[in-house]
This record gives sequence, C-alpha cells and structure tokens, in this order.
Amino acid sequence: MKSFGIIAAAALLTMSGCATKDYVNEQIAASNQRTDSKHAELAGQIERQGRDFGYRHQEIDGRLGNLQTSVNNLSRTAQEALDRANAAGKLAEGKFMYETVLSGQIAFKLGSDELSADGKKALDELAAKLKSDNKNVYLEIQGHTDSSGSDDANMRLALKRAKAVHRYLAINGAIALHRMSVIALGEAAPVADNKTRKGREENRRVSIMVLQ
Repeated sequence: MKSFGIIAAAALLTMSGCATKDYVNEQIAASNQRTDSKHAELAGQIERQGRDFGYRHQEIDGRLGNLQTSVNNLSRTAQEALDRANAAGKLAEGKFMYETVLSGQIAFKLGSDELSADGKKALDELAAKLKSDNKNVYLEIQGHTDSSGSDDANMRLALKRAKAVHRYLAINGAIALHRMSVIALGEAAPVADNKTRKGREENRRVSIMVLQ
C-alpha cells in the first residue's frame, strides 16, 4: 500500500507538472499572439502614416508646381505686356507694377462676356485705386481661356471679355482710352493645369496688367 501511495503521488506530480507546463505554454502562446498582433497593428499604422505622408508630399509638390507655373506665366505675360506697350510708345518708365485678375467663373456668366455684379465691383475698386494712386499708368487687359473648345472660339470669347472690361473701365471708371489696350491670348498662357476642373477655372480669366 505504501508503494502504491508513492506511485500514485508520483503520478499526480507528473500530471500536475504536465498541466502546469501546458498552462505555461498556453500563456506564452497567448502572449506571443498578442505581441504579434501589436506588431502587426504598429506596422499597419506606420505603413498608413507613410502613405499619408507620401500623399501629402505629392499634394504639396503639386501645389508648389502650380504656383511656380503661375509665377513663370505671370512673369512672361507681364514682360510681353511691357514689350508691347514700349513698342507702341505708351510707357515712360517701362515698369510692371501689379496685376489684377478677374476670375472667369465669378466675373462673367458662363460662356458670356456680360460682367457680373462681382466683376463690376472688382473693376470699381481697381478704378478707385488707380485714381487714389494718381500715377500715370497704362493698362493691358488680357483675355484668357482654358483649353476646352476650339482655338477660334476661345480667342473670340477671350477678346469679348477683355473688351467688356475695357469698356466698363472707360465708361464707369473714367480711365482714359489712350491708357488702355486689349489683347486676347486665349489658352496660350495658362496659370494652372488644364487637365483638372480647378485648373481650368483658374485659366478662365481676364488679367489687367498695370504698367508704368
């Protein structure tokens, strides 16, 4: 009986040891699983943050590229305006002062050369500024379009809108006719990407180059 008791005790110890070992293994496995899950979650967060950073970086690069394009085109159109004015003997100093832009979708009705209330208000403010500055300036009024439609249609609309601005400044702004000229550039001088809706909206405009 004593031997049987010893054997039974040993068996119980062995079974207990096995149970303890299994329990420990289960706990280790569960811990490893939680650790792996945390690693996977962290890796996912890092990957998402990397993608988000990449998207933001691309967006910033795109905006900077559009801004640089606008600056380059402004420099080119301003210089061309100066060259034309100088060739016509219009300027005394040959200096570009600033540009006023009437956005096409705000200043005009769609596909029309009729000035909106907002467009007229902007021109009234420009005329008031010119009178307040009291300088001998020359205005080149440039009509621009996006790349939609035919070249002929774009040039006609650009010219009509530029002439509408010219007429309003002469009649309502009391700007002398010999201090203004009109030119249609159509789609030749975009300031934004014509492949996007926003870019096309920015390209549909009338630019007023104020020169001295």
